[in-house]
This record gives sequence, structure tokens and C-alpha cells, in this order.
Amino acid sequence: MPMAADEIAELIRGAIPDAQVEISDLAGDGDHYAAKVVSETFRGMPRVKQHQAVYSALGGRMGGVLHALQLTTGVPT
Repeated sequence: MPMAADEIAELIRGAIPDAQVEISDLAGDGDHYAAKVVSETFRGMPRVKQHQAVYSALGGRMGGVLHALQLTTGVPT
């Protein structure tokens, strides 16, 4: 069973409380999402570490109930 977009956003905000999260369903199938995650906690952190923080927030769901996630991260401007 695919994950709902709001569930993905909730998991990310649970681990990164100040995160601004935007989720888009890329294919309309509940399996292919894009996420934009902006957080002050990412400041000074290499992009790969930012992505790892988001994947960690998803608790191992990538490749399982969450098939694909196109991820964009950054800091507030």
C-alpha cells in the first residue's frame, strides 16, 4: 500500500521540526513523489547529509512502501 503525501510530510516534520515541507505526487499513483524540504538545521551541512537526514526521518520506508522520492533540500533564504 502506497504512502500518502501528508504521511511523508508528517514523518519529515517529526524528525526535523522546523522543516518547511512540500510534497508533490509526480505520477498520480501515490508511489512517485517529489519533496522539497527547507530547514535552518541544514545550514552548513553538505547536501548529501541533508538528504541523509530526510531519508533517516522516513525510517527505512524508502524502497518499500515509499517507492520513489525526488528530493530537493535547502536552507531558508
